[in-house]
Amino acid sequence: MSSEPAPISDAARQALEQELADLCDERATVAATLRNNDGVGDRADEADELQRADALERLDARIAQITTRLRRASVAGPPPTDVVGVGSTVTVRFADGTVETVQIGETAQALDRTLVTSDSPLGRALLGRRAGDSLHYDTPDGRATAVVVSLGGSSGGQ
Repeated sequence: MSSEPAPISDAARQALEQELADLCDERATVAATLRNNDGVGDRADEADELQRADALERLDARIAQITTRLRRASVAGPPPTDVVGVGSTVTVRFADGTVETVQIGETAQALDRTLVTSDSPLGRALLGRRAGDSLHYDTPDGRATAVVVSLGGSSGGQ
């Protein structure tokens, strides 16, 4: 995750806010089990206690990461609408004529088929482009081309 402020799409912000809420709930549950421990018994109890403490550390680290990302996104403001960047919504026409609207994000979201990560071949090819620009990128099936139709908003496909 970059240390520079970077814009974020509304969908990505909502996903991060939901993940943060879920993590905070999970953290509260795990923390309650640590506080309610009457004392460590045998080695199995001790191992379980260490496992919960480790889980708490991982939860705290992810909570801090999401909080920092949301704060940096607030500082950066909305995604650009004149040039493709992280957080941009981009409508793209592929060589086969299909048109899709995608969002450029930092990390993949498992259930978000409209998200293209900024480090993927298509994402890298889109960064810095403007409406009307043609681009080329590599796919597992070979070289592909596309045209940026528009930036910002939704032009179908989403």
